[in-house]
Amino acid sequence: MIYPIFVDRRISKREEVESMPGIYRLSLADLESEISAVTALKIPAILVFGLPGRKDTMGSEAYASDGIVQQAVRAVKKMAPQLVVATDVCLCQYTDHGHCGIIHGGTVANDETLGILSRVAVSHAEAGADIVGPSAMMDGQVKAIRGALDERGFKDTSIMSYSAKYASAFYGPFREAAESSPLWGDRRGYQMDPPNCREAMREIAIDVKEGADIVMVKPALSYLDVISHARAEFQVPLAAYNVSGEYAMIMAAGQKGWLDYKLVALEVLTAIKRAGANIIITYFAKEAAKWLLENEL
Repeated sequence: MIYPIFVDRRISKREEVESMPGIYRLSLADLESEISAVTALKIPAILVFGLPGRKDTMGSEAYASDGIVQQAVRAVKKMAPQLVVATDVCLCQYTDHGHCGIIHGGTVANDETLGILSRVAVSHAEAGADIVGPSAMMDGQVKAIRGALDERGFKDTSIMSYSAKYASAFYGPFREAAESSPLWGDRRGYQMDPPNCREAMREIAIDVKEGADIVMVKPALSYLDVISHARAEFQVPLAAYNVSGEYAMIMAAGQKGWLDYKLVALEVLTAIKRAGANIIITYFAKEAAKWLLENEL
């Protein structure tokens, strides 16, 4: 399992995300206790998302050497060198328009965005990230990032590509947590159409050819068939993202007493694993690890 964390440059103490009970935006000062908890539970990896101090049209804080993700990565690697640190490589949290790429004339400029994403990935690797995760769904992003990393001497930095990232309605709570909702329009122009599975296989094949070390299907629960198809077709490590909306609906129903959220969470994680995922990115990671370590199954 990989545990996602949100680090916010603007706050001095943790703040709970209203739509994701038990999930917090963290200050840099909160990292030590959070990482101590993660390592004590033997969770092997985290995925870092950042909330910047300011936003602009180019998302410049995303690739700043003193950006919030860069600072967080350096701090985490100092605290727990053995912990695998993955980072999200995208612009939506950092742009004032909320889209994942550079905007010209009301549309995303794919090729111009590739250079910015490459700068972001290199800056994360320089800070100590073990894995960079391009999630912007720009055509050619894996190839551009692999080339930039190799050129700068980061040949061992892995790429976990959000290869089959669908334009899903399950992302709402994440967008609250990361303050990444688009100011206008939506992301259907560059994220995938939910009914389409064959396109997912094409996207994964392209990313593997371009140098992805890990490929991902996102969301997980509503796309178990896509995970299964990908597992049958490709031999590379396969990640699945158990996204914020999937977490939120289970937690909300559990709080209402409508279901046993622990049993449902474990059933969902088991289903994702059974479908073929080697890696599960989930907000349940800390609780699931605790349940497993306590042999409460």
